[in-house]
Amino acid sequence: MLQRRGLWIIVVLVLLGAGFFFMKKKSSDSLQNTNTAQKAVASVTATTNTPQTPQILEFLPTDIVTVASTDIQKTLTLSGALRAMNQSAVKAKVAAEVREVLVREGEAVQVGQVLVKMDSTEYDAKLEQARGALKAAQGQLDIAKQTRDNNKALLDKNFISANAFDNGVNQYAIAAANVDSAKGALSVAQKALADTIVKSPIAGLVSVRSVQPGEKVSPDNRLLDIVDLRVLEMEAAVPSQDIASIKLGQQVTLKVEGINTAIVGKVTRINPAVQSGSRSIMTYIQVANTDGQVKAGVFAEAQLALDKKSDVMTIPQTAVQYDANKAFVYAIENNVLQQKNVTLGLQGESNGTASVEVLSGLTKDAQIVKANLGSLRSGVAVKVLQAAAQTNSKG
Repeated sequence: MLQRRGLWIIVVLVLLGAGFFFMKKKSSDSLQNTNTAQKAVASVTATTNTPQTPQILEFLPTDIVTVASTDIQKTLTLSGALRAMNQSAVKAKVAAEVREVLVREGEAVQVGQVLVKMDSTEYDAKLEQARGALKAAQGQLDIAKQTRDNNKALLDKNFISANAFDNGVNQYAIAAANVDSAKGALSVAQKALADTIVKSPIAGLVSVRSVQPGEKVSPDNRLLDIVDLRVLEMEAAVPSQDIASIKLGQQVTLKVEGINTAIVGKVTRINPAVQSGSRSIMTYIQVANTDGQVKAGVFAEAQLALDKKSDVMTIPQTAVQYDANKAFVYAIENNVLQQKNVTLGLQGESNGTASVEVLSGLTKDAQIVKANLGSLRSGVAVKVLQAAAQTNSKG
C-alpha cells in the first residue's frame, strides 16, 4: 500500500510540474507579442510623424518648347520617277542591212543628225526603175497628145468622125494618168532610199542603242532611244479629296536622289479623270533641267503646299495629346505643371518641324512639354535642369 501511494504522489507531482511549465511559457509568449505590437505601432507613428519630401518633375531644356508665332503650311507629299518630257524611240522605216551606227549611249545628238546608215543597193535600183517607168509614161503621153491634136485638125475638116476623135482624147487621158502614177511611184522610191539614212528627230542624248552594224532590220525595228533632259516631268497620284487644293502653275519643291539641294518645279497638267481602283487623280509636275544635272528615271519626292498661314501661334505636333477627342498639352506655369485644353487649327510644317496651329488655350511665350511623355499629374512642381544641361553640353 505504501509503495502504491508513493507512486501516485510522484505522478501527481509530475503533472503539476508540467502544468506550471506550460502556464509560464504561455505567459512569456503573450508578453513578447505585446512588445512586438507596441514596437510596430511606434514605428507607424514615427513614420506618420516624419515630414515627406514633395514630388518634383525634372525636365531638360530640350524637353520644353516656347509657344511662338511662325509661318505654317500644310503640304502633300508625292513621289514618283522623273522622265524626260521630250523623248523619242528611233525605229527603222525600211527593211535593210545596217551598215553603220554612228552614235553610242550617252552621246549628244542634234536634230537632223545622221545616226544610222543602211545598205541602199536595193532601193537605188528601185529608184532607177521608177525613173524609167516615168520616162516611158511621159513618152506615151507625148504620143497621145500628138494624136489628139492631129485628130482635132482632121475633125475640123470632116476627115474623121467625132467618135474617132473622142477615142484619141481618151487615149491622151489614160497616158496622162499613167504619168501621174509613175510620178507617185518615183516619190515612193525616193522616200524609201532616203529612209536608209536614219536621222535624229530631236536634240538630246542617246539612252539606248539596240542595233549593231551587220544586223538585218525590218520596218518598226527599234534602233535607238533619245531623251531630251532639258525638261523633266513627274507623274504623281493625288488623292481625290486634295485635288481641289492643287492649281495649274502651283510651285512644288522636289528632293531628288543623289542631289543635295531641293529643286523647284510646277504643276503643268491635271488629269480630268479619276483612276479606277485607287480613286486618285494623276497630276503632272514639270521641272526645268537646263544643266542636265538630273537624269531621267531617278526617283523624286515632291512637297506640294496645299495651305499656308503666316504669323500664327504654333506648337510641335508631338506636344499634343488627346482625351476623348479633346486635345490638350502640358504647360508649365510658375514652375507648376498644368494640363491645358487647346483648340487646334492648320496642321502642317513650320521651320522643318511637324507643327500645328493653336487657335485658343495657350498664350504666346507659354512653355509647354515638347514630347508626349504619357499621362502626367497636374499641380506637380517642375524643375528645369539648366545647369545639368549646360554641363552635359560642355562635356
